[in-house]
Amino acid sequence: MKDVLVLGGAGVDSTVYVPELPLPYRDTYHVPPVVDRIGNTGAGVTLGCAALGLDVAFADLIGDDPQGALVRDALRGVDCAWSHAEAGTRRSVLLVGPDGRRTSLFDPKATPGERLPRHLYTGVRARHAHVSITDFCRHVYPDLAGTPTSTDLHDWDGVNPYHEDFAHRSDLVFLSATALPDPPATMRAILARGRAHTVVCTRGADGCLVLTRDGDLRAFPAAPLPGPVADTNGAGDAFVSGFLYGTLRGLPVDTCARLGAIAGAHACTTPGTHESPITEATLLERSRT
Repeated sequence: MKDVLVLGGAGVDSTVYVPELPLPYRDTYHVPPVVDRIGNTGAGVTLGCAALGLDVAFADLIGDDPQGALVRDALRGVDCAWSHAEAGTRRSVLLVGPDGRRTSLFDPKATPGERLPRHLYTGVRARHAHVSITDFCRHVYPDLAGTPTSTDLHDWDGVNPYHEDFAHRSDLVFLSATALPDPPATMRAILARGRAHTVVCTRGADGCLVLTRDGDLRAFPAAPLPGPVADTNGAGDAFVSGFLYGTLRGLPVDTCARLGAIAGAHACTTPGTHESPITEATLLERSRT
């Protein structure tokens, strides 16, 4: 029995540290070394949960290309199942400013009609399944019947229909307030239209909002940064990993929110996206202060 089954969402991030954001037009900028790293949301949740001592399985489509080789190598310590992505491995170019904020240029490498093959995941017994919002994963929910599920809608605007299958078919829904004109209204709509019992909306330095079916909307603060901001990439995935750790330990939602905040704060102080996720020992130590 695995603790977490993560479906979809591995790729490669090419991180470019730029002098400011938005970046004014200029023919050429000289920048620090551009580095290709493991990236994208599914890989982040997988590596984050594994660093916290959870037993994780991961299934995804990646390409037979150098980026796919990088993904396989970065996840070599995890129980992974792969199938071929016809268009190649997903990629992001991340422009990161001096304050750690980023702009992501995402190439989903999408192929219409592509699906995650059932044999990659139906034989995995897990206490929880986290479904990335890759298009080829929207069809997995019937196969997960009886398994608690979560998803991260990221910067959903609350209107785009692409996200609705994930928003309305998951038990635990994460999303960011970045593009939401009215986060509480969107959170209430997710509960009203779907099966979720809990919706968590992250707000960066302003912490997060949590809404459950049996409770009122609650706000929780961000955790103090354990050092200077290096790079905010991966902070949202780290938050999800910390929150899931608490959930699978049977902890109350306020504790889960605190653990997520601590994990997210840690990610902001480490360069790159998913190379140095917080460990269980560090998470628990910081949660006691």
